[in-house]
Amino acid sequence: MTSDELVQLLTRGCQGQFTALRSITRLQPAGGPGDKVFPPTYADGAYAFETRVLDGARVETVLLDSVQSQANRFEEVLLEACRAGRLALPLFEIEIPGHETITSLTVPHRVHDAILRDSLWDGAAFRESENGKRLVSARAWNATAFYEYAPTVLLFGTWDSQSGGGVNTAKVARSLVSEIIALDAVRGVRTSSRIDPLGIKLVRDVILKTEDGDLWRFVEPADGRKPAKGSGKLVRPSEINHGNVAPSITNPETGPGGVTFREAVQTTVLSFTQLRKLRFPDPGGNSHPDRDAAGRAVIAALGLLAVTLCQDEGYQLRSRCHLVPAEAPRFEFLGRTAKDLQPAELDSSLAVDALSQALQAAEAHGLCWRPGPIQLQPRPDLLKLVDYSDRTVSAAEGA
Repeated sequence: MTSDELVQLLTRGCQGQFTALRSITRLQPAGGPGDKVFPPTYADGAYAFETRVLDGARVETVLLDSVQSQANRFEEVLLEACRAGRLALPLFEIEIPGHETITSLTVPHRVHDAILRDSLWDGAAFRESENGKRLVSARAWNATAFYEYAPTVLLFGTWDSQSGGGVNTAKVARSLVSEIIALDAVRGVRTSSRIDPLGIKLVRDVILKTEDGDLWRFVEPADGRKPAKGSGKLVRPSEINHGNVAPSITNPETGPGGVTFREAVQTTVLSFTQLRKLRFPDPGGNSHPDRDAAGRAVIAALGLLAVTLCQDEGYQLRSRCHLVPAEAPRFEFLGRTAKDLQPAELDSSLAVDALSQALQAAEAHGLCWRPGPIQLQPRPDLLKLVDYSDRTVSAAEGA
């Protein structure tokens, strides 16, 4: 498939021919079938187990990577593509001393995040600046400002929860959704033990955990006497991470001990139905079908790029959760029914070319995004808050 053919398919999908573009990737542990992996933990260290119906049968599944986590991974690979010069995406950047550069692809609430709200754009409060006001008033049916300055929100969704606008609050649903689940998942156990090379025994009343800058001090046995008030407390070696730890096994029902499974599946769906809700009015406030379709095709191509870049990056989800595809990812354009499928072979190089071509087509309709970094300045009060928080944490850790 050529980039021209791909752009035509994406445009036709945005005009109504297709319902969605989906990718289904079957995965196995990097260590091979049956190797244990560790899912993400939630409240009280629990895994997200769920019984689902697949092919008419009930299957015990566990979540390996959520929709939210997958969206963050898509944003990460797009950010890396920007930094590598493969992509010129509109990107807000904020520099705060002692912290990594903050961008609109790393803040949790995207363009409506509090960090952007509490920054200055061209000397004015972000939401009160000329283009900030356009972003605040943007909606799915009036998405030109989103396209120009924050196109990824049209893929991953956004909610202006700070506006207090109630039902009129800006909400854009996700058009790109992905998750990874494990099928026929079985809980495992976690074992723990430690051999101390110093062989420190369970001695008592000789370790004084202090309340000053030192972690602990050795004191001679006190013959039953308690330490002076305010000097600290006597503890066992294990409380300062010395000594052996006896081997133990966690109960799989109460503690996170990993899982084994038959196979894992990543299901990714780019919804043309959602993209068709987007409108990109011109400066006069008028919408044009060809302009709208061209803008949607750009967002679709951007989503496809995020998906293929993530596939290139691999599936190291977290410590002890490294997956590999059992076969090449499959892409399918889904028509009006589940049986109406058009397979496609797609990769990141093709997606890069398609995005470039789609951008040119949108520019021909007067629809352009603002490429490259857009520098914001943090408000002085935000800098003071961050500095105070950092100093408070440092003082607590040194106590």
